[in-house]
Amino acid sequence: MKIAALQMVSTTSVEANLATARRLIAQAARDGAELVALPEYFCFMGRADRDKLAIAEAPADGSNSGPIQQMLADAAREHGVWLIGGTLPIRSGDPTRVLNSNCVYAPDGTLAARYDKIHLFHYDNGSERYDEGRAILAGATPTALQVGAIRVGLSVCYDLRFPELYRELSFAPGQPPCDLISVPSAFTHTTGLAHWELLLRARAVENQCYVIAAAQGGRHENGRLTFGHSMVVDPWGEVLGVLPEGEGVVLAELDTTRIASVRTQLPALAHRRLG
Repeated sequence: MKIAALQMVSTTSVEANLATARRLIAQAARDGAELVALPEYFCFMGRADRDKLAIAEAPADGSNSGPIQQMLADAAREHGVWLIGGTLPIRSGDPTRVLNSNCVYAPDGTLAARYDKIHLFHYDNGSERYDEGRAILAGATPTALQVGAIRVGLSVCYDLRFPELYRELSFAPGQPPCDLISVPSAFTHTTGLAHWELLLRARAVENQCYVIAAAQGGRHENGRLTFGHSMVVDPWGEVLGVLPEGEGVVLAELDTTRIASVRTQLPALAHRRLG
């Protein structure tokens, strides 16, 4: 299966961002991708954290959704792809905070899964400070789904630092381990430079699966600099493709025989003794 990570430098205009996303999805589909992943906040990077409350959408009920969710459903159906829709703000029970939600659409445009980001980023090095919890309500449910013959585990950005989430995804009762982990992100340049590739490769190696990481990559209108380096990593930790900055598409082949080979040669998943 050919998979594609899309990199964006999202703006304060939802309409412009949706147009960019549609264009990149179409490009990936033309290049043969069957699964396409967008970055975190692909639809909106506001000037202030709480700006996202104004564009938050109600959860889709199957017949009615906001323009962001509708675009994702339409694009998946138009191009016949599995679409991991980055994240968008979904209204919560708290009027002062939204959920940071990752919606996945099947090739017929139906909503196949929704994951609400569990771990919320809080960083303060004295000169840079960011706290997602001021505008985001944390989710609580690890989520994976079947995409054809492969099992896909969902996560978002800061989740990447918590390996126990991925262990829970890969060892859910009655389910096989994940073949692919998705990590749509908007890593800061500071933390990305230090840890982004390191953590992505670690998650791939310890779970012996592919990782697809679609990222924001550049200078945004709010002054924030995101790290980019969208990439696909294979089960042995090899980086199959990467885009350092700017918008674009990273294509790679997901080979289930490669997963099987790695797990057979070094059956670390079968050697677990704790958890």
